[in-house]
Amino acid sequence: MSKRQENCPKFKTMCGGQALIEGIMMRGPEKEAIVVRKPDGGLEVKVEPLKLVKTRHPWMGWPLIRGPINFVDSMVHGVRALMYSAEFYPEDEEAESEKARARREKREEKRRERARKAGKPLPEKDQSDSLSEKAMAAVVTLSVVLGLGFSILLFFILPTLITGFLTRWIQSRLALSLIEGVVRMVIFLLYIILTSKLKDMQRVYRYHGAEHQTIFCYEHGLPLTVENVRKMPRHHPRCGTSFLFVIMAVAILIHAVLGVGWDNTWLRLAVRLASLPVIVAITYELNRFVGRHDNALTRILTAPGLWLQNWTTSEPDDSMIEVGIRALSEVLPQEKGADAW
Repeated sequence: MSKRQENCPKFKTMCGGQALIEGIMMRGPEKEAIVVRKPDGGLEVKVEPLKLVKTRHPWMGWPLIRGPINFVDSMVHGVRALMYSAEFYPEDEEAESEKARARREKREEKRRERARKAGKPLPEKDQSDSLSEKAMAAVVTLSVVLGLGFSILLFFILPTLITGFLTRWIQSRLALSLIEGVVRMVIFLLYIILTSKLKDMQRVYRYHGAEHQTIFCYEHGLPLTVENVRKMPRHHPRCGTSFLFVIMAVAILIHAVLGVGWDNTWLRLAVRLASLPVIVAITYELNRFVGRHDNALTRILTAPGLWLQNWTTSEPDDSMIEVGIRALSEVLPQEKGADAW
């Protein structure tokens, strides 16, 4: 299969995923599936109906509004899925008591039983389950807040503060804004490259590659087999890594305009933070446009993000591909083409 053929799928699906700890999460038009390779080699499968915010509040699905909403929603679901996958790989196996393990296995068995009863309402949860879910919701919320805070600090506040020291030598506000964008991009690249060197992250990035290859195989209309998936490229143009890179690029352009006339570093920082929802909104719509089209312009726009995936994806083994196939198979709609983007 030629490079050109690899990048020309028969159609584009709205199904997407995320690599986890020894697993993959896939989201389709109606369902979300988490598949984890357990320490004993078996697969743990968790499938739930997809609950979108725009279903309850249609206006949250409007263009330029849906971007920030979907971004936060994806973070919440991603953190929850990561925490779920981590439960199967506790840092200290001995620290987990036999009773705690038994309770967890019992809860998982109940979840599996519910999943078998397709179309039936879930039974009422007891008080301990409710308290556990409330605690989990609190932990997920805190993790999302801390994650967003760390990202804003590292990729927006720090570059602005660093650039602020250059005001004594550089008078051009436009030049300062462009330099700030370059500093932000360098920090982002260093972060991507350094995390790719971590041993634990290397396995996550292999699952990331399996996720991309599985989706590519499906988009090419081929049967989802390990042999077919392995032939696919691991660089996908609609990857979240590409989305983050485009955020950085859009931020450079917007900040170059907003930076003109601002002499105070702290005031400029406040403007940067206030503009974040606008940047995410524009980037989301741009990403959708690029994802729906395949021409010379869109290939140029996606090239940097594909290049970054040299660090955020790696070649998976067959067991990882099996996880990707199972996760995607669980969320595919019954009606063919219902997931077309």
